[in-house]
Parts: sequence; structure tokens; C-alpha cells
Amino acid sequence: MTYPTEGTPALVRGGDVVIIGGGLVGLACAAALSARGADITIVADHHPGEASRAAAGMLAPGVERADGAAHTFAIAARDLYPSYVEALAEVTGTIVPVNRDGVLELFFEEREADARRTAPIDGQRWLTRAELHSMEPAIGEAVSAIFYSNDGSVDNVVLMRVLRELVEASSTVTIVQDHVTALDLENERPLVHLASGRTMIGSTVVLAAGAWSGGVGGLPRPLPVEPVRGQMLALAATPVRHVTYGPHGYVVPRGGAHTVVGATMEHVGFEVGITSEGMNALAEAANRIAPSFASARVLERWSGLRPVTPDLLPIIGPDPEYPPLLYACGHSRNGILLGPLTGECIAAIASGEAPGLDLSPFSVARFSGLQITVN
Repeated sequence: MTYPTEGTPALVRGGDVVIIGGGLVGLACAAALSARGADITIVADHHPGEASRAAAGMLAPGVERADGAAHTFAIAARDLYPSYVEALAEVTGTIVPVNRDGVLELFFEEREADARRTAPIDGQRWLTRAELHSMEPAIGEAVSAIFYSNDGSVDNVVLMRVLRELVEASSTVTIVQDHVTALDLENERPLVHLASGRTMIGSTVVLAAGAWSGGVGGLPRPLPVEPVRGQMLALAATPVRHVTYGPHGYVVPRGGAHTVVGATMEHVGFEVGITSEGMNALAEAANRIAPSFASARVLERWSGLRPVTPDLLPIIGPDPEYPPLLYACGHSRNGILLGPLTGECIAAIASGEAPGLDLSPFSVARFSGLQITVN
């Protein structure tokens, strides 16, 4: 349901949990909390360039590999997806397309391949040039590849729509279209000040505002989340069946109808939009992966702002000094991959449960020298 915008008192009850942000992570947190019976308010402020809708939807922890507990979390996030979308379908009747056919990482020079060649791990194997072209005949002049058999992609546009439908239909979730200006954490219960002049009160606040998370006033510490623009395009061709990484970009086939090509990494602040340089770079990246992309019709061009942290890992868990404030932001290039599992972990913490996974690599304390462990 949606909160009325007029005639409301200055101080309003935000329920058990106030979630700042209506992107994938915020919606996933709301869905998981609602399943536990919590009363939730989402404060959603639309921003041009929001990352959730602008992503390619890759589920590729093998390629974009982290270390230790962060890698374990990413693998668990990927492996959650089949049961997660099945549960969504049971409630909404819509099946979110998930591709678990594997991911290819191409090498166009032997020295590049040698630099990556290590002992194989589960779900990973090296392909010779002949094996690669047998699997994907349209691939260009790559000399070898790594095949990550357990990785893939999800249609993030459908996922966002289904999650939004789910939370809008929930009797325990209220969505407020407003902008959070500041938090007040000096009271027994946190206060959330809105641009409309209202103030919300809740037992817990979840900060899930993507690239805009650091701009919320009243945070107990600076939040090192930077917007990084990624330009993308969609081509009316699917010569490659697998999600495929090249040296300067990647292609993600979508249901045999079109292919998404991404993505640039540009430090331009909150500037959205596309550039001829960015589009040319994407076209060149796609053409090198599969030359037949050169003749494909362009369907769409767009960009998004990734919420990037200095170490490219998200910030997940309670503030070490203000436990009612939970962070769920800074997911960098992996918001789609990590979003549903982040929601489950935040819901567990807010409900007084152990999240079941080691979240210490994601603590905000890593940026200030403080120590906090949630596992």
C-alpha cells in the first residue's frame, strides 16, 4: 500500500523498520522482513540512473571473484537464486528468467591466459580454442577461455517488477514517495526526517539508498560510497548463448531476443546519460567478442550509477555505535547478485536472528578502524 501524501501529522509511525531506498536491495529487505511479519515502511525517492534497473543482471562470482568470506557470500547469493525466484513465482505468478548455463571469460592473447591460469576450482574449467568455438561458434579470435559452469544471469528488469508487485501487495509494507534528508539517532528510537516536513519513527532503520546512501544527513560516520557511471546498450541479436566477458566489456543474452552489452566505469559524479565515446567502446567490446554484433541493430542505450566502495565490497550489517541503523548499500558491480541474500541477512539481523553467514568483510567498521563481527 502507499502512504497518503497530504494531511498527515508531522511525526508518523514508520513501523518496525524504515527502509531508505526502493531499489532491488531495499525491496529485497522489505520482502524478507514482511515474510517474518514485520511492519515496514519504504521511503523511495526516484533518481535518474538508479542502478537496479540499469544493470545487466549477471550472476558471476566466478569471474568477479572476491576472497575468503566475501567469496563464500557471493557463491551463496548466486545459489539462492533458483529457490528465490521460485518463491516469488508462487506468490506473484510471474517467473523471473534465470540463466544458469554458465559464463565464459575470453582471452585473446596467450600471455593474458597464462596470467590467469591457476589450479581449477569447482565449476571452472579451461577451454582450448577448439573447445570454445565448438561451444560458441560466433566467438571471435579468442585463443582460450575459462568456463564457469555454475554462473549465469537473471533478468533484473523482471526481478525488480516482481519484487515491487510483491511488496506493494503486502499488508505489512507501506511505500512512501519522499526524500530522506537526515537521520536523528540520538533518541531511544531512530527518527527519519523527510523533505515533505514529516518525521518517521521506527525501531530500526535500513540504509539501502544505493549511490545516494552517503548523502543522507545525520549518519554516524562518513560513508565511502561513490557513484560510478556505467553505460550500456541492447542489440537485436543473440549470436552468443552464454554470458561472455571480453577484456573490455561483456555481453548478456536475454531470452533469445536481444543482448545487453556493458559496461563502462566512469567517475563522473551523479551525471547520467550516454556519450558517443562510451557507446563506441561498448560496440567495440561486443564486436571483439563476436564479430557478427557489428551488423546488429541497436535497440536501446542507457546508463546507471553503481554505488561503489573503495574495495568494491558492499556495506552490510549494523553500525558499530548505533545498532538500530543497518547498512545495506555499496554493492558496487554486484548489486543484482548480492541483493536477495543481503535482504535475507538484514531481515535476520533486524529480527534478532543470526544471519548464518560471516558478514565481517562487509562491516562499515573496515573504513574507520573499528571492529564489529556479525555471523
